[in-house]
Amino acid sequence: MLTIVPTPIGNLGDMGPRALEALKKASIIYCEDTRRTRILTSYFGISAPLKRYDEHNPKVIRQMLDELKGGKNIALVSDGGLPGISDPGHKIVALARKENIEALAIPGPSAVVAALAGSGLPADSFIFLGFLPRAPGKRRRILETFSTLQRTIVLYESPFRVKNLMQELFEVFSSKAQCAVAREISKIHEEWFCGNLEEVKNKIDAKEPILGEFVVMIHPKGDLFNEPES
Repeated sequence: MLTIVPTPIGNLGDMGPRALEALKKASIIYCEDTRRTRILTSYFGISAPLKRYDEHNPKVIRQMLDELKGGKNIALVSDGGLPGISDPGHKIVALARKENIEALAIPGPSAVVAALAGSGLPADSFIFLGFLPRAPGKRRRILETFSTLQRTIVLYESPFRVKNLMQELFEVFSSKAQCAVAREISKIHEEWFCGNLEEVKNKIDAKEPILGEFVVMIHPKGDLFNEPES
């Protein structure tokens, strides 16, 4: 059996009981980085062996599939959040499904849904683009394609490129488009920037140093944060 296990994106207190039970029952835990996952397993007293899951290494995928066929109870984790959501995981899940191996995904921490819930932007329908390609032309074309839709757009970005992303958004969207940026969700230094795009861009531009991981959300409409009429 393959169990997709969500792990905290910052605060270890976010570790759910079902996720914890799955790790304790696992024969093997596959993870992005054994050093980071060992911090988690040591904290919770979990003794299952750790192996690195490399989605780009066919030998690792084959070994994992053989272990599943052999009856091993395997847990898959990422460095934080839910595997497969802008993190490695979908290939082995797809292969397990193809081989009729049971695959169970446990609900739990995910930066995209936590950010949306805390943003105040509409989330009844949204577009999640994850990390954009690094090539400027491709990034621009993607943003222009989705800018015409009246939906909240969610992006992940690193501290090294977040200022460039804000400039790209400013060039594609109206300066009055509503924007929310979350930094280091659920961690000690969690921080939010909310307002129209111009206001949020100015706040990000003025921030030094830029650290942590960012979730950037934007909605084309310009009046979402206005107070309701009495």
